[in-house]
Amino acid sequence: MLASRKLGRKDAAEIAKRASAVFVAKGKKVSAFKPAGKAGKELLDAMLGPTGNLRAPTIRRGKTVLVGFNEELFTEKLG
Repeated sequence: MLASRKLGRKDAAEIAKRASAVFVAKGKKVSAFKPAGKAGKELLDAMLGPTGNLRAPTIRRGKTVLVGFNEELFTEKLG
Protein backbone atom coordinates (compact mmCIF):
# COMPACT_ATOMS: atom_id res chain seq x y z
CA MET A 1 0.00 0.00 0.00
CA LEU A 2 1.38 3.40 -0.93
CA ALA A 3 -0.56 5.43 1.62
CA SER A 4 -3.71 5.57 3.68
CA ARG A 5 -4.31 9.22 2.76
CA LYS A 6 -5.50 10.77 -0.48
CA LEU A 7 -2.71 11.37 -2.95
CA GLY A 8 -2.87 14.25 -5.43
CA ARG A 9 -1.05 15.42 -8.57
CA LYS A 10 2.25 16.13 -6.81
CA ASP A 11 2.27 12.65 -5.24
CA ALA A 12 1.37 11.03 -8.57
CA ALA A 13 4.24 12.91 -10.25
CA GLU A 14 6.72 11.59 -7.68
CA ILE A 15 5.48 8.02 -8.12
CA ALA A 16 5.66 8.29 -11.93
CA LYS A 17 9.16 9.84 -11.96
CA ARG A 18 10.57 6.85 -10.07
CA ALA A 19 8.91 4.30 -12.37
CA SER A 20 10.30 2.80 -15.56
CA ALA A 21 6.79 1.81 -16.68
CA VAL A 22 3.31 2.98 -15.66
CA PHE A 23 0.17 1.12 -16.76
CA VAL A 24 -3.15 2.89 -16.28
CA ALA A 25 -6.36 0.86 -16.55
CA LYS A 26 -9.73 2.49 -17.10
CA GLY A 27 -12.24 -0.28 -17.59
CA LYS A 28 -10.97 -2.53 -20.39
CA LYS A 29 -8.66 0.15 -21.81
CA VAL A 30 -5.04 0.01 -20.64
CA SER A 31 -2.55 2.80 -21.43
CA ALA A 32 1.19 2.22 -21.08
CA PHE A 33 3.68 4.98 -20.31
CA LYS A 34 7.48 5.06 -20.04
CA PRO A 35 8.09 8.16 -17.89
CA ALA A 36 11.94 8.13 -18.12
CA GLY A 37 12.17 10.37 -15.05
CA LYS A 38 9.48 12.78 -16.25
CA ALA A 39 5.78 12.84 -15.40
CA GLY A 40 4.04 14.49 -18.34
CA LYS A 41 0.55 15.99 -18.28
CA GLU A 42 -0.99 13.08 -20.21
CA LEU A 43 0.39 10.53 -17.75
CA LEU A 44 -0.68 12.51 -14.68
CA ASP A 45 -4.16 13.12 -16.09
CA ALA A 46 -4.51 9.37 -16.67
CA MET A 47 -3.33 8.53 -13.13
CA LEU A 48 -5.77 10.92 -11.45
CA GLY A 49 -9.49 10.45 -11.03
CA PRO A 50 -12.20 13.10 -11.49
CA THR A 51 -11.63 14.42 -7.95
CA GLY A 52 -7.93 15.03 -8.66
CA ASN A 53 -6.78 12.18 -6.44
CA LEU A 54 -4.65 9.22 -7.46
CA ARG A 55 -6.90 6.46 -8.79
CA ALA A 56 -7.23 3.24 -6.84
CA PRO A 57 -5.90 0.71 -6.66
CA THR A 58 -2.34 1.88 -7.25
CA ILE A 59 0.33 -0.78 -6.97
CA ARG A 60 4.08 -0.29 -7.22
CA ARG A 61 6.12 -3.44 -7.86
CA GLY A 62 9.76 -2.68 -8.38
CA LYS A 63 9.88 0.06 -11.01
CA THR A 64 6.48 -0.82 -12.47
CA VAL A 65 3.34 1.02 -11.37
CA LEU A 66 -0.21 -0.20 -12.01
CA VAL A 67 -3.04 2.30 -11.62
CA GLY A 68 -6.70 1.27 -11.74
CA PHE A 69 -8.06 -2.25 -11.96
CA ASN A 70 -7.91 -4.54 -14.96
CA GLU A 71 -7.85 -8.28 -14.25
CA GLU A 72 -5.87 -9.17 -17.38
CA LEU A 73 -3.23 -6.53 -16.61
CA PHE A 74 -2.91 -7.69 -13.01
CA THR A 75 -2.55 -11.32 -14.10
CA GLU A 76 0.09 -10.39 -16.68
CA LYS A 77 2.15 -8.10 -14.44
CA LEU A 78 1.62 -9.65 -11.00
CA GLY A 79 1.22 -13.32 -11.86
